Amino acid sequence: MNEFDIAVIAGDGIGPEVTAEELKVLEAAADVYGFKLRFHPYPFGSEHYFKTGEIFPDAAFEEVKGQDAILLGAIGDPRAPVGLIEYGIIAKMRFELDLYINLRPIKVFDERLCPLKGKKAEDIDMVFIRENTEDAYVGAHGFTHKGQPNEVATQVLVYTRSGVERAVRYAFDLARTRNQKKKVTLIDKANAMRAHDLWTRVFADVAREYPDITTDHAYVDAACMWMIKNPEWFDVAVTTNMFGDILTDLGAVLQGGMGIAASANIHPGKRALFEPIHGSAPKYAGLNSASPVAAIMAGSMLLDYLGLKEAGHAIESTVIQLLRAGRIKGVGNGLHKTDEIGDMVSNELRSAVAGAKH
Repeated sequence: MNEFDIAVIAGDGIGPEVTAEELKVLEAAADVYGFKLRFHPYPFGSEHYFKTGEIFPDAAFEEVKGQDAILLGAIGDPRAPVGLIEYGIIAKMRFELDLYINLRPIKVFDERLCPLKGKKAEDIDMVFIRENTEDAYVGAHGFTHKGQPNEVATQVLVYTRSGVERAVRYAFDLARTRNQKKKVTLIDKANAMRAHDLWTRVFADVAREYPDITTDHAYVDAACMWMIKNPEWFDVAVTTNMFGDILTDLGAVLQGGMGIAASANIHPGKRALFEPIHGSAPKYAGLNSASPVAAIMAGSMLLDYLGLKEAGHAIESTVIQLLRAGRIKGVGNGLHKTDEIGDMVSNELRSAVAGAKH
């Protein structure tokens, strides 16, 4: 039997509620497909910081590094200093574990969820590769004459050839195996941000090694327009950390909202962290009303990463079937309790496979 150790940081706000349903579905998949997941919960987040002053102690971080993967719920609390907990937990893992790929599938499960007129589910099926460890997020910033009328604020965008190349190469490798489109689109702003010329040149260099892959290019403003007007043009897209952060939120809206979108933070072959892309939404905490679909889909991505592809696909297919059948009546609209959706997906997963065996 395949066995895996999974670190679980449920975090803040609705994080613990949606994570509980994610684990429920993963346990159902493990029972059905015959593998074992050992969940190791960690208390870190804003509440833990308020109570103890700890953010992410070194000893615990070393433990987490030793796990096969990490599940994260949500981090953030308006009572905490801006960015303190986020940088202390999410950014710490992304940077210190060198999780250089942010993998964001953008896929419409049910066309009734898509706000675009006339677009069908098959029209929106793309994956964004967001470089995850460079750009403005490296923390190179400062202030001069702070608080004075002549104050100057600066932030440095940092790109390295090695950092750009490994993200671009991952995109090309993914395009080879994902579907029949075999297309990679580079999204940058090299016409205005001259540092992005590095992305243009590296993309061209790598593309020569993949003659079977079609390439395309869009400046980020045009990419926003084409994602709305002609989303079917996109297959695999690769972009900078900052632009990826923004564009994938736009992608989440195309899917049906933040309550359905999941992401992976990966160092291929080494470590990975999986999370819903929504925030902690503290005003909804404890109400059992937040959609766990995004967290459940993060669990599906986890299984795919662990090589349990059949089980991961089964979770995704179950969610799609429940949405299209109208049993899950939309995402994040308050028509379902959080645990109701978790029960529905896990029960359907068990019953569907049991039915197939008979």
